[in-house]
Amino acid sequence: MLPGVDRAAFAASLAARLRRRGVPVGLTGVDDFLRAIDVAQPRTLPELYWTARITLVRRHSEIALFDEAFAEIFEATGPALDPHARRRPLARKNGADDAFAPLPDARAGGDDAGGLPWTTLPAVVAGAEDSDGPARVPELSPSDVEALGDVPFEQLDERECELLGGWLEEAAASWPTRRSRRFRVSWKGRGIAVRATLTRSRRTGWEPFRLAGKEPVVRPRRVVMLCDVSQSMRAQASAYLHLMRALTMTVDAEVFAFGTTLTRLTPVLASRSAAAAVELATERVTDRFGGTRIATNVRALLSSHHGAKVRGAIVLVGSDGWDGDPPEELGAAMARLSRRAHQVIWMNPRAAAPGFEPRVASMAAALPYCDLMLPAHTFGSLRDVIGAVAGSRFRW
Repeated sequence: MLPGVDRAAFAASLAARLRRRGVPVGLTGVDDFLRAIDVAQPRTLPELYWTARITLVRRHSEIALFDEAFAEIFEATGPALDPHARRRPLARKNGADDAFAPLPDARAGGDDAGGLPWTTLPAVVAGAEDSDGPARVPELSPSDVEALGDVPFEQLDERECELLGGWLEEAAASWPTRRSRRFRVSWKGRGIAVRATLTRSRRTGWEPFRLAGKEPVVRPRRVVMLCDVSQSMRAQASAYLHLMRALTMTVDAEVFAFGTTLTRLTPVLASRSAAAAVELATERVTDRFGGTRIATNVRALLSSHHGAKVRGAIVLVGSDGWDGDPPEELGAAMARLSRRAHQVIWMNPRAAAPGFEPRVASMAAALPYCDLMLPAHTFGSLRDVIGAVAGSRFRW
């Protein structure tokens, strides 16, 4: 049914289209859909329809929205795939079942409608006394920003992502260190600083009454981040860019984005404006929301002149592990990366799902060469990643 189609990209695109229509599709549903495709192997459009509907739809009231989204992809007009699903859905009750509420300006239609297209309840709308005016989005307090840290990426808008990006910069203030080859004079040092000892002996007739000690100079450890911007990571790409900018602004960092090719984003994300930096980075990556070749891009990084910066660094890989390259190639590339780096941490947004296991062949091949695999589906989990990196110990 889907020959030559990246199934991960197709599942992510369908889930994103459903979310825009108000169907709350989580990462677990996308994983269930992909596994169902592998098991059922749908060969006709009705079979694919039922495979997607069973795994992605949770409520009867969402069936009509699912049918409309499915029809947009495969048919010019509304499909008659399931006449029973065309029945009028049950009336929604006022309460917790209403997961999303449209803004007044968005319901009015047109391209000039301002504000957010959807907002989580309680809805942020204009008051009754000024219902004719535009919708107002209030300023968020620090406690509200912290509460947004537990909201999945796909439910956040650009403004909220920018606020949480600054929240990440505060978390990256402390960072692990490494011992450099340089030394400095220190009376607590175990070694003897010969030059400093002789200099001080000039005051005592060249008799070294006091020996000057020395200790190694400690510097912040470099971090290298690789961010997957393929179609299957579309919901997380913008948030990961904010993490990359936070690292660039606070520590010695080298950041790269990859889909089918590798793109260096370090100078682009160094801009003081978060919005401008993310916009420039988005324009720089020409192969975003396409296929994924993790093994090819890891080899490209290690073979380039930037590969020397990986030596002794903490490497962060943000990806769901769906790779178009053979698993054995990814395993070999990750083995080289692990030998050169100080620590390799894999950030998988799907690792937060209950009962998650790395069953994808490429993820299973890369996992033995990772020191940690952490969930990275919310800004709160990204902050936990920074905390895990900050807690790294010396490894001489």
